[in-house]
Amino acid sequence: MSLDLMELLPGDWRERLEPLVDPLGVAALGAFVAQEYEEQTVYPPREDLFNAFRHCPFDKARVLILGQDPYHGPGQAHGLSFSVRDGVKPPPSLRNMYKELAADLDVPVAKTGDLTAWADQGVLMLNAVLTVRASEAGSHAGKGWEDFTDAAIRALNAKQDRVVFVLWGGYARKKAKLITGERHVVHESAHPSPLSAKKFFGTRPFSTVNKALADAGEPEIDWTVTPRP
Repeated sequence: MSLDLMELLPGDWRERLEPLVDPLGVAALGAFVAQEYEEQTVYPPREDLFNAFRHCPFDKARVLILGQDPYHGPGQAHGLSFSVRDGVKPPPSLRNMYKELAADLDVPVAKTGDLTAWADQGVLMLNAVLTVRASEAGSHAGKGWEDFTDAAIRALNAKQDRVVFVLWGGYARKKAKLITGERHVVHESAHPSPLSAKKFFGTRPFSTVNKALADAGEPEIDWTVTPRP
C-alpha cells in the first residue's frame, strides 16, 4: 500500500513541486506514510494532510510561516503549522504568538487556535515535516518530508511577486539559505516556544510582514482570529 502524495496535492502546487522533487524519494515517502497511517495513530488525519496547500493556492501565497512538525496530541493537528482545531485549547507556542500579536498590532487574543483565516489570505502555514506519530514528537523526521517541503520553499522563492518568509527558531532559520530572491523578505527570530519566548517577544513579526507586503503594493494580512462558522 502506498499514498501517491503528488496526486493528493492540489494541482497548482503539484505543477510547481514535481520538477523540484525526486520521484523515487516521494514514492518511498508515500509508502512510509501509508504504512504509518495503517499501523499507527498518526496526526494530522489523512484528509487534512495537505490543508496548508489546499487553503493557500500557489498564486495567492505571499507569506510562509514555517513550523517543524505537527502537534502530536489527540485532536490538535489539522494540517496547518501552529494551528489547532476550533475548540482545542491553544498550545503554549500559539498562546505566545497571540501575546506578541496583541503587543505588536493590538489584535485581541483569540479564543480559538484555528488559523485557517490566515491561510485563506495567502499565509502558507507549513510544517517542515507533515506527519507525526501520536505522542512521539519528531517521529517522522528524516523520512523524506524535509525534501518535499524544501521544494515548496524553493517554489515560493521562484515567484516573481514578493513572499515574506517567517522563520522562528534554529530549525526554521536553517531554511533561509533556500531563499535567494532579492524581492523577498525573510523575518528571523527566536521560536515562540516557552523555552525561547523571552527572545521572541518584542520581535514584531506580524507588523513586519504587513510592512513588507505594503511596500510591495500587496494587501496586508488581517491577523484577527475568530472562530469559524
